[in-house]
Amino acid sequence: MLSTYRSILTVPGAAIFSLSGFIARLPVSMVSLGIVLLISSASDSYGQAGTVAAAYLLANAALAIVHGRLVDRYGQFRVLPAAQLLYSVALVALVWAVQTDQPQAVTLVAAAVAGGSLPQIGSCVRARWNHVLDDQGKLQTAFALESVIDECLFVLGPTVVTTLATVWHPVAGLAVAGACGLLGTLALAAQRRTEPPAHPRTADAVRPPMPWRTVAPMALVCASLGVIFGAAELTTVAFAEDQGAKAWSGPLLGVWALGSLAAGLVAGAITWRSGPERRVRWGVLMLGATMLPLTVVDSMWLMAFFLLIGGLAIAPTLIAALALTAAAVPNARLTEGMAVLHTAMGIGVAPGATIAGIVVDHYGSSAAYLVPAVAGLIGAIAAWLGRAPVPSPA
Repeated sequence: MLSTYRSILTVPGAAIFSLSGFIARLPVSMVSLGIVLLISSASDSYGQAGTVAAAYLLANAALAIVHGRLVDRYGQFRVLPAAQLLYSVALVALVWAVQTDQPQAVTLVAAAVAGGSLPQIGSCVRARWNHVLDDQGKLQTAFALESVIDECLFVLGPTVVTTLATVWHPVAGLAVAGACGLLGTLALAAQRRTEPPAHPRTADAVRPPMPWRTVAPMALVCASLGVIFGAAELTTVAFAEDQGAKAWSGPLLGVWALGSLAAGLVAGAITWRSGPERRVRWGVLMLGATMLPLTVVDSMWLMAFFLLIGGLAIAPTLIAALALTAAAVPNARLTEGMAVLHTAMGIGVAPGATIAGIVVDHYGSSAAYLVPAVAGLIGAIAAWLGRAPVPSPA
């Protein structure tokens, strides 16, 4: 396994741009929670905090594809620093508005500008891997590595921002997240050797079409994954509260992420005989199926066990979906194509949590695990309706 990952990290420039991407992506797992902690401490209103965090997240989802399109057209070196600068200014404005008790409209605008300008680092890093690697097996290993990094981010980020906000100062978590985003993004943009070439539009240039027959089903798969994440997270918190152990909801979800992290590491080291389209189809179906036993579990230990098993399906499914998209999308629109999948996943989280919350209120936490189970079935249907890609043009 180590030799498999060593083979990609020894590619000139690869290790440093992956590390830069890790640092630059920390705001993704820290800022929305940091906003909730900051505003709830200043106003004692979780409703207001949730509204501002929602404005941040929705703006990010709405403009992610635009970011991808701009990066493909003008290049990471030109787009990322400009977007990061706007993001940093908007984040400072958000903190200022909360600390000086400005009208909520000012806070909402600052949050929306920050969310809308957040650089799409994950898509940019994966586009770099696609540029520096010409072997599909190694590319899937690279995508596995980035998925593992994503899991680490969502284990590390919330813990850091919560600790800083509660032990030091409510602003501290956002300050650290903003500093990491600024330094990481500038470091990534400065690495010109591994940057994918820009594809500017000219008067006589024909923009390559997006292979929607492949991308749209994968976007639906990622949306279903988002629903699973949002629904399972909320339902697990409700389950732990029903068991009189709400404080253990975090460790339960950490076990779920641990399963995904372990499976991602293994998936990246395996030479697969089956294509990514088959792994997506069965992976999302298995992820939904692992939610079914949770509807009858009444023990914290059993819940931890089944969540660990369920987590094993997360990273391999996402890795295969990204690899399938990378194989189909033209290089001139690759970052945009990756952003479509990440946007779809983000869009699925909120309705997943909302629907699961309604079920919890009316039927209890156990019944709410049916929501991610159904989402997995829908994602599997979408994957089976997709068309296997032909190799993308250069």
